[in-house]
Amino acid sequence: MDHQELHKRFTALTTAHLADACIRAGVPVRCAPAALRAVTPGDRLAGRVAPARHAGSVDVFLEAFERAEPGDVLVADNGGRLDEACVGDLVVLEARAAGLGGIVIWGLHRDTADIQRIGLPVFSLGALPTGPLRLDERPPGALESADVGEWTVGPGDLVLGDDDGVLFVPAGRAEELLTLAEAIRDTERRQADRIRGGDTLRDQVRFGAFLSGRRQNPSLTFRDHLRAVGGAIEE
Repeated sequence: MDHQELHKRFTALTTAHLADACIRAGVPVRCAPAALRAVTPGDRLAGRVAPARHAGSVDVFLEAFERAEPGDVLVADNGGRLDEACVGDLVVLEARAAGLGGIVIWGLHRDTADIQRIGLPVFSLGALPTGPLRLDERPPGALESADVGEWTVGPGDLVLGDDDGVLFVPAGRAEELLTLAEAIRDTERRQADRIRGGDTLRDQVRFGAFLSGRRQNPSLTFRDHLRAVGGAIEE
């Protein structure tokens, strides 16, 4: 799937829809930690992961840009450090010039006002005035993979971000997951419209029948019941 189609389809979805699609498809739900947020609220990004492990010097990011394809998203791994920023306005400008679709930082940024003016979506753990204060040895495979929280991601993954946070999905299953997410979205919209029209969610999902069924079969879960009646409020 090319980045244009990915962007077009994700425009009408949320990361929540895709997370639910992962559950339904049996794909691990790989969410970045909740603190990872857009520098500019409302920004969204979607693209193939272009990983880079930071060790104190910006050159690893520039090298990642040399390898990246249009629409890729730099995933900058600074180990989740909160004592330094590893991305500033010049890196963001260069990413935009290289045709990238955004930046996700497992760490901090700086130059917030300038980054917001540049307009390229950037997600990070927050801002701090100081840049790197040390130069470590470059780790092996610095451009092959990146860690974000508990997850290790690379060019075989897509990264998607919105106001709910950041989600990673396997690129090879993008079509399947997007199609599932669209079906979940449509079901939820129908349910919301019916609630507004006076048809409660409890009635829609036959909640009384679930309570009755659970009395007879204590192992019956609400998720099993939802699947049986076509609901989509949990996945």
